[in-house]
Formats: sequence, C-alpha cells, structure tokens
Amino acid sequence: MMDRISKAYGLLLTGLANIGFLLLLVMMVIIVADVMLRNLLIPGLPMGLAWSNEVSEMLLYLIAMLLAPWLLRQGQHIRVDIVLQALPPYVAWCTECLGDVLAMLCCWVMAWYSALSTLRSFDSGSLNIKTLVTPEWWSLCPLPFIFVMLSIEMFFRMHRLLTGPKGPRHDAVSAS
Repeated sequence: MMDRISKAYGLLLTGLANIGFLLLLVMMVIIVADVMLRNLLIPGLPMGLAWSNEVSEMLLYLIAMLLAPWLLRQGQHIRVDIVLQALPPYVAWCTECLGDVLAMLCCWVMAWYSALSTLRSFDSGSLNIKTLVTPEWWSLCPLPFIFVMLSIEMFFRMHRLLTGPKGPRHDAVSAS
C-alpha cells in the first residue's frame, strides 16, 4: 500500500518538475526576446522588455520550488556524504535516519512559518514595487506548499531507508 502511495506521489512530483521545465523554457524565451529587442531596432516594438528581469527572477524562484521535491526524490539534492561513506554501515544508516527526521522537522517548521508570513503579507497588503507592482504574498505562497511536499517526500524517504538495507544511501554518492 505504501509503495503505491509513494509511486503516485512520485508521479505528482514528476508533473511539478515538468511544469518547472516548461517555465525554464518560458524564461529562456523571455530573456532571448529582451536581448533581441534591445539589440535590433524593429519599428513598432519596444527597445527591450522592461519587466523581463523581474519575471525571470520570479520564474527562477518558481522553478527551484517546483523542482526541489522531485530532486530530493531522485537523490539529486546537495548532499555531503563523504563521512557517511566512511562510517560502518549500521552507524551510517542510523545517521541517515537522524538526518531524515531532522530534515522533516525543519520542513514542517519552514512550512509553518512561511504560511504565517504569507498570511501576514496578505492581511497587510504588502506590495513588491519594482517595474511591476505585485502583492508580496504572490511570491510567498508557494513556500508552505513546497515545504509540506518536501516533508511528505522526507517521510517516503525514511520509509525507503527503514525497509531497505541497513547502510547509507547510495543515491548521489560522491565517494565510493
């Protein structure tokens, strides 16, 4: 049962990653259009897209948010594991368990505080004022969802660790 739920959750994360990849394509088109318009004088078109930097920044942020849970699931997140690979297998496994529990707790705390920040921003009507004027909560609202999703993936990650061999993980290993 747990494996089926984990697999379905993995499909959700893959879907979010695909949206992130699509946003990367959109960001690339915006940047290319901005550079092209700044360097080619085309009558009737603006000399660049004034909003392109802001939109690219927001898209880069959203891409990172959408891909984070998927990267964690793939074992492609940043991981310093040289000590884990040098420890005896059972000690490394215990250390992995402890790390997963701490990571899940951190994700819950971040989800809670980012939700509070988003609600406070919404209630206060805070604005981001640059070339574009947008409500601040728009940029904050992905955070609680992503941290909840990361904590769910940490749960599945712990389950895979507990039901697997008693040793360190071997995904994204930097040392053998």
